[in-house]
Amino acid sequence: MMQLWIARLDAVNRTVGSGVRWLALAMVLLQFAVVLLRYVFGISFIFLNEGVLYMHAALFMLGAGYTLLVDAHVRVDIFYSRFGKRGKAAIDLAGGLGFLIPSLLMVLWFTWPSVRNSWAVLEGPISVGGIPASFLLKSLIPGFCILLIVQGLACLLRDLLSLAERRDTA
Repeated sequence: MMQLWIARLDAVNRTVGSGVRWLALAMVLLQFAVVLLRYVFGISFIFLNEGVLYMHAALFMLGAGYTLLVDAHVRVDIFYSRFGKRGKAAIDLAGGLGFLIPSLLMVLWFTWPSVRNSWAVLEGPISVGGIPASFLLKSLIPGFCILLIVQGLACLLRDLLSLAERRDTA
């Protein structure tokens, strides 16, 4: 039963990750167009520059859960590599319950009023001539939190399962 929940939670970030990865290509192509327009034709559009910013933000904010899914985030713990599967699961469980989930809930709690207000007024562009949708950019913050919480829960369940399996075989 727990494996089914883990698979469902993983599927959320696997789906989002396979979608937002295309933003990297789109971002490169748009940045190439911006450079080409500016240096070859001598014209510049603020909304195109902001498009690169929006895609960059979406790629990193919405791709964070996928990064956790594939275990590609940066580890700073110098002791982690010395532990076996059970020790790593215990550290990950403690980190998830003590740091990851609580910090994401705090970020979600404190940023939600700003996001809600931004949507209420359909907040406009960052710069004059920019994309008139700052509310979409701010919406990436709760999206980031929710996707990381979903993946964090999958990781916590996986760690609990790993700790239970080791205990049964010992």
